[in-house]
Amino acid sequence: MKIKQTHKCHGGDLQIWEHGSTALNCPMTFSIFLPEASKTENVPFITFLSGLTCTHDNFTTKAGAYKYASDLGIAIIAPDTSPRGDDVPDDEAFYFGKGAGFYINATQKPWSKHYRMESYIADELYHLLPKNFPLNKDNQSICGHSMGGHGALTLYFKYRGHYKSVSAFAPIVNPSDVPWGQKAFKGYLGNNINAWKQHDACELVHSAKSTNAEILIDQGLGDDFLGEQLRPEIFKRCCEAAGQKINLRVHEGYDHSYYFISTFIEDHLIHHANILSGNR
Repeated sequence: MKIKQTHKCHGGDLQIWEHGSTALNCPMTFSIFLPEASKTENVPFITFLSGLTCTHDNFTTKAGAYKYASDLGIAIIAPDTSPRGDDVPDDEAFYFGKGAGFYINATQKPWSKHYRMESYIADELYHLLPKNFPLNKDNQSICGHSMGGHGALTLYFKYRGHYKSVSAFAPIVNPSDVPWGQKAFKGYLGNNINAWKQHDACELVHSAKSTNAEILIDQGLGDDFLGEQLRPEIFKRCCEAAGQKINLRVHEGYDHSYYFISTFIEDHLIHHANILSGNR
């Protein structure tokens, strides 16, 4: 691992790191914010998964999360959204290939060599980060935006021992049935629809072990992708049918951007902090 940048931020430290990923077979970059409390103890932490076309940098520079994280004594990790490098295959569509890893493990060539974002997040980083930073491995949560919201929800359901809570901004909740997800799943996983459903939050909520932790989702009603790609009301109905607590909040006028995320990020961090501290 090699540190690329370090910045003092709200009493804590924001660091940018590069490392060679064994899961993805390429170099990867992530940011980590460590609050002042991490100087004396292993702190709880949140992994934030970003959306299509993003890198680690979008959340790091635009979300405005670190003052709240500092006040709450929580670390935040922001990984990249896909493998990177000249040898990594790509596609001309912005919702497939580089910047669009969809947080799954590809099974189809040429994607299967590098596009293993599920293993990268839920296995490699899950073990790597607490070994190298003052983080409490047993006290972590996951959050995401858009494609990253899909990733956060599905990894939460599939790895119930990893994450104590989950939240999302404008997530792709039913990728098996929307154009972005169908393009990615067909390319990464092939034509087997049953394989797609293993990475679909609307399917997984029915088979996953239910939890007392409420899922928080925020959705802007001014989001251009709401009707065709996101459709959070479908996920809400699935949660209710499965007995999973969910708080779906909709907001007039807000779009899909980081202006939306920065408006409500404090609520999400408080949501996770309360669960991580055992207050609910």
